[in-house]
Amino acid sequence: MPERDHRVVLAGVDGSPSSGHAAVWAAAVAARRGAVLKLVQAYTVPGPGVSGMAVAAVREGFRSVAETGLAEAEGTVLARWPSLPVERSAVEGGVVSVLLRESSGAEAVVLGSRGLGGFTGLLLGSTAAAVAGHAPCPVVVVRGRKPDEAPPTTGPVVVGLGRSPDSNDALGYACDEAAARSTRLVVVRTWTEATSGSSPRKTGPDDIAAGERRLVEEQLAPWREKCPELWVDVVIAHGRPARTLLELGAGAQLVVVGSRGRGGFTGMLLGSTSHALLVHAACPVAVVRPGSRP
Repeated sequence: MPERDHRVVLAGVDGSPSSGHAAVWAAAVAARRGAVLKLVQAYTVPGPGVSGMAVAAVREGFRSVAETGLAEAEGTVLARWPSLPVERSAVEGGVVSVLLRESSGAEAVVLGSRGLGGFTGLLLGSTAAAVAGHAPCPVVVVRGRKPDEAPPTTGPVVVGLGRSPDSNDALGYACDEAAARSTRLVVVRTWTEATSGSSPRKTGPDDIAAGERRLVEEQLAPWREKCPELWVDVVIAHGRPARTLLELGAGAQLVVVGSRGRGGFTGMLLGSTSHALLVHAACPVAVVRPGSRP
C-alpha cells in the first residue's frame, strides 16, 4: 500500500443523484477528520467497432464526460465546505478495479446506492461484494429513506456485533463515528438456537439473552474506557440479524457491520443479510473488514 502524506476519504461519483449524496457524505467525514476528499469517476471506452483515430476521440469524449461529473460534484461539496481540500481523478477502467486501486491508502471509500454509467447496478450483484469485500479500508454505501433521497443526518449509529474477534474493527469504527457525530451508539447482538449453543427449552431465552449481553459488555469494555462520554445502548434480539438491523436502521444515521463473523453475522458479504442491508437499509451502511479500520 503506497504511503500518503495526507489523510484521504474517497468518494466514487458518476453524475447520478445518489453519487452526489455520497460525495457530500464523504465530504462531511473528511471535514471532521481533517482529511482530503478525493473524488473518483471510472469510465470505460468501447472496444469492438472503434478503431484508428476514432479511438482517441471516443476516449477523450468519455474522459470529458467524467471530468464534467467530477467538477459538478466538487462544486456541490465546496459550496458547503469552501476550505475543504478536494482532489479529482477520472480513471479509465472497470469500476471495481478502479475503486480498489484508488482506495489504497484511503481511510474510507464512499459510494452511492444507485448509479449511472460505470456505477450502474453497484449494489445488485458481485460489484458491491467485490468492493466491500476487498477494499483495504471501510466501505460506506450511502442510502436514504427513499431512492435518490439524501441520507439521514440524525439518529444513532447502529453496529452489528458478531462473536468473532474480527468484529472488534466494526465496533471500533462505530464508536469513532458515534463520538464524532455526538450521537448514541446502539450495539446489536442477535442469537438463534443454532448460534447460541443452548436450547431455550433447557436454558431459557432470558438466560441466553443475559449470557449474550455479558459477552457484548466484555467486548465493549475497552471502548467504554476509551470513550467514557459515549452513550451506548445494547440490544439483544432473538432471530436473524438482517431484520433487527433493518428495523433499527430505519431510525439511524449509519449502520456498521463487519465483513465476516461467527454466529449472527456469519457470511455477512456472501448471503441474505448483506444483500438486505445494502438494498433495503434506510440509511448509509458501512462494511468494515478485519484490519481495514484506520
